[in-house]
Amino acid sequence: MNLDTPIAQGNTAKIYRCEDQIIKVFHDYFPQEEAINEAAKQEAARVSGLPVPRIIDVTTIDGNPAIIMAYIKGKTLGDLLLENRHKADYYMGISVDIQLKIHEICLNTIEPMAKKLKRQIQLASKLNEIQKTNLLNQLDHMKFDARLCHGDFHLFNVIMSDNRVFVIDWVDSSVGDIRADVCRTYLLYSQQYEELAELYLNLYCKKSGISKGEIMEWAPIIAGARLSEIVLTEDQGRLLKIVQGD
Repeated sequence: MNLDTPIAQGNTAKIYRCEDQIIKVFHDYFPQEEAINEAAKQEAARVSGLPVPRIIDVTTIDGNPAIIMAYIKGKTLGDLLLENRHKADYYMGISVDIQLKIHEICLNTIEPMAKKLKRQIQLASKLNEIQKTNLLNQLDHMKFDARLCHGDFHLFNVIMSDNRVFVIDWVDSSVGDIRADVCRTYLLYSQQYEELAELYLNLYCKKSGISKGEIMEWAPIIAGARLSEIVLTEDQGRLLKIVQGD
């Protein structure tokens, strides 16, 4: 398959458009299982009734794992907000509404969040053994009803197509505490856009009835787990301060 210039590129893959298909080609150091697992998560979300692009195939392209999925015509809510900054409340409200729908879904076919968080915390080289033990103990004491969590939910992972929205990029999804999912989104926004982060958290709490305190109780655990990720734009010093409660 001949692919032109990618339309997007991230830490894990390059994204191409080929007519009515999107092709996600993973970097060559990723095993085929990564593509299979991500496709399975995305398809599980779609089958649950959520607006998610259909998986067409899981294959290899030039020896690299790849996922082929349906192309959704439109713009992300993030791009729309950048073009219409005065409509931040409107676009953030749309995103919160779809995240609430995600959080209504009960699944048992994808990885538990607690298992994933434990693995990430144990791999975080910036954490010492005492910090890891404390975070793992906190995680073990968390009580919650397990629901579907996107794991990387933000405005740039929601596409507006006509009057519908579609949620993309399900690689980090898991089944766990929705408050942890919200906390991760808040931390993602607050890295660069504190005002947007507060808007998001206020809207989610208002619409869900969950308090900010319940959500932010997860902050040290989520920050500690994120330290295991390779994100060049992330301020690891900030995450360490959150872990330490500063």
